[in-house]
Amino acid sequence: MDKEKKIQLKRNFGYFRGTSFLIINIIGAGIFVSPKGVLEYSCMNVGLSLCVWAICAVLSLTESLCYAEIGITFPYSGAHYYFLKRCFGPLIAFLRLWTSLFEGSGIIATQALLLAEYSIQPFFPSCLTPKLPKKCLALAMLWSVGILNSRGMREAAWLQMVSTVLKVAILGLISLSGVFMLVRGKKENVERFQNAFDGEFPDISQIIEAIFQGYFAFSGGETLTFIAGELKKPSKTIPKCIFTAIPLVTVLFLLVNISYLTVLTPREILSSDAVAITWTDRMIPQLTWIIPFAISASLYSNLLVNVLDSTRVTYIAGQQGQLPLLFNTLNIHSSPLISVLLIVALASTVIVLTNLIELINNLYFMISIWTVLTMMGILKLRYQEPNLHRPYKVFLPFTFITMAISLGLVLIPLVKSPKMHYIYVFLFLLSGLLFYIPLVYFKLKLVWFEKMTCYLQLLFNVCIPDVSDEETEVDTLKN
Repeated sequence: MDKEKKIQLKRNFGYFRGTSFLIINIIGAGIFVSPKGVLEYSCMNVGLSLCVWAICAVLSLTESLCYAEIGITFPYSGAHYYFLKRCFGPLIAFLRLWTSLFEGSGIIATQALLLAEYSIQPFFPSCLTPKLPKKCLALAMLWSVGILNSRGMREAAWLQMVSTVLKVAILGLISLSGVFMLVRGKKENVERFQNAFDGEFPDISQIIEAIFQGYFAFSGGETLTFIAGELKKPSKTIPKCIFTAIPLVTVLFLLVNISYLTVLTPREILSSDAVAITWTDRMIPQLTWIIPFAISASLYSNLLVNVLDSTRVTYIAGQQGQLPLLFNTLNIHSSPLISVLLIVALASTVIVLTNLIELINNLYFMISIWTVLTMMGILKLRYQEPNLHRPYKVFLPFTFITMAISLGLVLIPLVKSPKMHYIYVFLFLLSGLLFYIPLVYFKLKLVWFEKMTCYLQLLFNVCIPDVSDEETEVDTLKN
């Protein structure tokens, strides 16, 4: 069969698209809406807060390089899931899958609602946005993203590139305006930087909290492991993308924060619900209407990327036998249509029942637990399989740094504000065993579902993907 006509996930992501993908994932709503956590826990010490942002960039780079080893060693889509299964067995991998289904849906639903709110907020300047229009718009945007994903990544490539340019352009406008104000040298703009470290100095616990706030803003550097099976020459592309995207985002984040502090006082930043809008009102009031729409357009791509990420996990889980075979199918556009439908349907349910968002977002702290296990897995495989083919090896101290940060993200909330919902999250995690034991461990077959699978394959025109020559070669190297 001709290679172009094979039904399989195509390696369409080169250096530029991979870098764009990474930039989209890292630059979320936080830098536009509320980049104030670092400033708050730095006790409004301007110089220290900027140093914390720089430290967080380095920490983010170390985590990204740890995941780079996984994506390069196991160049499959959903490589992080496959890696956990190989290191710790099918049970841990299934629990990772179980939490990611709901945690991913909660994040996607939250992003869709935030995107809808930014889009319609200019029409309701003096009041809260009505819930019904916001939910309807969020659902429309979510399903449009689902349609784009079902059409394959080629269809969304132009949107991805435009969104990257738009995000960088908005942050560039804010950055250059701030630099211009500093160069002009007006006293009210410059005075906060003349004695930047003279403010109150926080204690060590506050500095650690500030680092966690900034580290969260840089999250997303591991996203290339989700699409490792769709990257061209992953052993070269992944490191190049990381060393391009993260330094670029670091420079933008630092300049944007300098610009905010040039135009606004620290207290004004802390009291603002949307710092970018407050900055625009003060600096370029003519653009007050345009900025929210530009932010919405740029955040649309985050929604697209998050749906894509979530579908790759369910796709490889179907391939590994932890979900029905139906989820390991592709349509004629080489897209995992059934996985897309599952993720979009779950996120739609969360949008309709918005009281579930807070409950599901409590699962978010589980990501840090999985990060700790992943770092342990890297160390475990280095010891147990020293001769495993690894085109790239991360500097081992980086794994300990990432593990320490992730443990802090888990333990500090538990110690500072222990709440019942952490117990509920733990019980939810264990509830995955109710599905794992009969369906995966004992391989219970549901006759009615197998019959329905045939009908659904015909209805959605999907089939089992062809095995690529690259996958066969990789499997040979790993065995």
